[in-house]
This record gives sequence, structure tokens and C-alpha cells, in this order.
Amino acid sequence: MLPPGAPEWEQSATSWLLDLCPADFRGYAVVRRHPLGLAWLAYQQVGAQRQALARGLGKIRTDLSRDLPPDALEEMIQTVEHEQARLMAAHRGVELVARALRGERYIPRM
Repeated sequence: MLPPGAPEWEQSATSWLLDLCPADFRGYAVVRRHPLGLAWLAYQQVGAQRQALARGLGKIRTDLSRDLPPDALEEMIQTVEHEQARLMAAHRGVELVARALRGERYIPRM
């Protein structure tokens, strides 16, 4: 658990970061106590997922075209593309959370 008195946003961020990681990460006390370390792990995890999906997208037609009907294959491709977009946003979000945990202030740019 985070130390008593930790800002509420850190507690919320820790929960979100844990959601991005494999469930087993919740069992490691150090991960729960140190949100910045958790952010680093989540960044690595999400990055690896993005890379895996990019490789998979390059092979999906070859690997599945004989086993799935064309409409299901197209739906699978759309699902992978949607997940890639979600992971890209999560990757950027983890980066922003890590910067906030380091004490950096967000300054919107125009």
C-alpha cells in the first residue's frame, strides 16, 4: 500500500497502473509501495504489448485467413487496430503519470 497521507491522485494512478500490468504484479509489495517503479513497469509492459500487436498485425492475414471467414478476419484486424490505439494512449498516459510522480508540472502547449 502507499504510505498514509499519499495524495489521492497517487492512489488512483497506482490502481490504474496496476490495471495495465499482469495481475500477478499486485502481489509484489514493492510495486504497490513505489508508484514510480510501478509506472516504469507499466511503461515496459504496455510498450511490449504494442510491439507484439504490431508484429501480429503484419502476420494476421497469413496466419488466420484459412481458419476464419473473411468477415471475422476483418473484424479481428479492426480489433487489433483499436487495441493498438488504446495502448498508444495508455503508453502516453503512463509517461505523463511518471512525470507527475517525479514532481513535474503539466504545462499545456498550444
